[in-house]
Amino acid sequence: MIMAAGLGTRMRPLTDDRPKPLVEVAGKTLIDHALDRLVAAGVTLAVVNVHYKSDMVKAHLAKRHDVEIRFSEETDTLLGTGGGVVKAMPHFGSEPFFIMNSDTIWVEGFGHALDQMKDRWNPDTMDGLLLMASMVTAIGYEGSGDFNMDSEGHLSRVAEHRLSPFAYPGVQIVHPRLFDKAPAGGFSTNLVWDIAIAAKRLFGIRLDGVWIHVGTPEAAKEAEAFLADLPTVR
Repeated sequence: MIMAAGLGTRMRPLTDDRPKPLVEVAGKTLIDHALDRLVAAGVTLAVVNVHYKSDMVKAHLAKRHDVEIRFSEETDTLLGTGGGVVKAMPHFGSEPFFIMNSDTIWVEGFGHALDQMKDRWNPDTMDGLLLMASMVTAIGYEGSGDFNMDSEGHLSRVAEHRLSPFAYPGVQIVHPRLFDKAPAGGFSTNLVWDIAIAAKRLFGIRLDGVWIHVGTPEAAKEAEAFLADLPTVR
């Protein structure tokens, strides 16, 4: 699933005439960056939730023929990161699936992050597996980190007024049961993550590469500059 329903207010004025997933970085829209990663990892079905300027997203994605794309409409009300997934859940049945933000780009290190996530995934012990990006190398990220991760990969929350070595770059594998206790309507995925943390069933895996968060026009320019300095964009 690709989360593409947000209003993109922090990306204005770039999002005045287009939805955030269609903002271009390094000659490619953000949503195509995400889809290219998923297709390379063997994904054959992508569900995209849409809201703001949804017709533009649909028209753009109609050009792709390398993956089946379905849309989860949030036309009337935005449902948040958690509620949006619950609405789209019938597309996935009982199988685990990737969830990816449409504003995340990364440069691979050794190996490929999504393949490494698939290899690490264990449905017997995990309800969710989150990619973790190093705060030291992250580009365009202005927060103080999101989680702590122990030697076995268990994730926990960061204590108040403390910094975390890791930021969440918007990529995870989840089992549908992660949302078994989800409320109706809109809500944040943080709610079900906290339930999984309490049960020791939320895990992380470190990104061996550089994460680029494209959340503002300034960050988009920074991403362009960084990618332009690379021999090839991977």
